[in-house]
Amino acid sequence: MRVCVVGCGAVGALFAANLAQLDDVEVWAYDVWREHVDAINSNGLTLTGAGEVVGRLRATADPAEIQPCEFGIVATKSMHTGGAVAEVAHAFREGSVCSVQNGVGNEEAIAEHVERVIRGTTFPAGKVVAPGRVQWDVKGDTTIGPFEPRPAPMSEIERLAGACTRAGMPTKAVADARGPQWRKLIFNAATNPIGALTGLTHGRVCEDPALRALVTALVEEGKAVASAQGIQLDEDPEALIDYAAKPDVAYDHKASMLQDVEARRQTEIDFLNGGVARFGRAHGVTTPLNDAVTVLIKGVEHSWA
Repeated sequence: MRVCVVGCGAVGALFAANLAQLDDVEVWAYDVWREHVDAINSNGLTLTGAGEVVGRLRATADPAEIQPCEFGIVATKSMHTGGAVAEVAHAFREGSVCSVQNGVGNEEAIAEHVERVIRGTTFPAGKVVAPGRVQWDVKGDTTIGPFEPRPAPMSEIERLAGACTRAGMPTKAVADARGPQWRKLIFNAATNPIGALTGLTHGRVCEDPALRALVTALVEEGKAVASAQGIQLDEDPEALIDYAAKPDVAYDHKASMLQDVEARRQTEIDFLNGGVARFGRAHGVTTPLNDAVTVLIKGVEHSWA
């Protein structure tokens, strides 16, 4: 099996390095950060923290180098999905491409360039600390299933899930992955921007009663939008938020949006709270808090100019 991870940031690196441990999987990674690519090719892709792994794989910043692949795993920031997949689409003419990204709208962008698409959501998290080195902060499960308008065959989805699970990234193949995806979306939309606006880790946001109440109000808006679409959440996002706030889970984890704000990078707000609001408008559900948070984060981004 040949797999190409598109975007070898923190989450992409977790999949790439772990899959590279399997004798029957050849792993490629495509990333535009050449220093990162060079370090991976020279010394391997090193994970530390929640897992200690060194993955030996082929990394490239030149999409023309990528050989035909049976699977793609897209882990770019959501705003880069379309452009990145367009660059490597030739490698997946006969393959299936899976998103493990935050937010909503990524599968639609992937489907503009490839025929067989897998809807996915993942909970492992970390951060790149140096070229070729990633700190693995949080372990967790992944759920994948067919993207309804342009689905990959279920047999292929199960095959990818099996490989990821064998590699130490527990992954479940399901017929409808919208419930897990929206649970993660609501979790992220309720917590990430609050951390980004306050500078607080996940656990510190949750231990402040006023902030925790705001998180719950954002969750309720997200649940209303999911319900309007007929999506049944696999679990209550509130339970996940409380679980992640435990000291031995993600209390000290800085959400990706806070990492972006600290680095003055564009955030994924349009695909998180903006995505909740967009689907809300389409289904007649008002989302004033998600609208407000979107405006606030965009204001932070504008302040950098």
